[in-house]
Amino acid sequence: MTVTYTSEVATCGGFGVFWKLLFRWRGSIYRLVWPHLLLYMFLYFSLSMLYRFVLEEEKKVVFENICLHCRTFANLIPITFVLGFYVSIVVSRWWSQFETIPWPDSVCMYISTSILGDDDRARLMRRTIARYLNLALVQTLRMISVPVKKRLPTLQHLVDAGLLQDNEMDIIEKIDDKYLQYPNFWISLVWAGGIVTRAKLEGRIPDEITAKLIIDEINKFSMKCSALLNYDWVSVPLVYTQVVTLAIYTFFLSSLMARQFLRSEIDMVIPVFSFLQFFFYMGWLKVAEALINPFGEDED
Repeated sequence: MTVTYTSEVATCGGFGVFWKLLFRWRGSIYRLVWPHLLLYMFLYFSLSMLYRFVLEEEKKVVFENICLHCRTFANLIPITFVLGFYVSIVVSRWWSQFETIPWPDSVCMYISTSILGDDDRARLMRRTIARYLNLALVQTLRMISVPVKKRLPTLQHLVDAGLLQDNEMDIIEKIDDKYLQYPNFWISLVWAGGIVTRAKLEGRIPDEITAKLIIDEINKFSMKCSALLNYDWVSVPLVYTQVVTLAIYTFFLSSLMARQFLRSEIDMVIPVFSFLQFFFYMGWLKVAEALINPFGEDED
């Protein structure tokens, strides 16, 4: 779930508004990065103490040579280019998935204005179509979203939630038993299309054009459900994710040695800018990890 902060940055003035967001913990970068940063600091100071107080003179010379070697070649890792391009792909993909989420509003507007009648049967038709649309969306989210799957793990939970009836559950279970490997969100949309056809035959829909508009909207809804499943099925190529992860971790493993203060240098003890660089780059990677599957249980 996205952590919204739009109301807090509605008006820009004075020294800006973004600084207020730096003190938020829920959904923040601090919550994602702090375990890694603490581990990095622990490893850095452990090596520093080893160099300063444990190693003998000959070993210190070897240690210094390793540090100089890491300084020379660590920058050959194209970390900014690789990570920046990867994050841009993930963010673009994340926003596309949000725009793909099907909303039943447009179909409901069509059926509320086009399926005429104030009797119980007309109201039942409109409500049933709306229920089938919501059922299709929930069935899709159950296949790609961990929170939804935990909330509604079985078809019986859908019955208890009022999205499914017992006889409909029996039909879906029979289809699942026969075609287990296929998504089943489309079943309720077929039922919704059948109700539209029945309403047209009963004269509750005034003309063929209106009936076609409703069917087209249901088809668009179905295509968006399929698109969400495709995003879940075809992710960012695994090799690219592996390259980015290896680049980040190998760079900072080498920086544990490369950023040590040697005897021939000014000893600042604490490499502040190295820690800041770790925080920014690791935070960048954590952004990608959180957004690559927006239907997980991350706070943002």
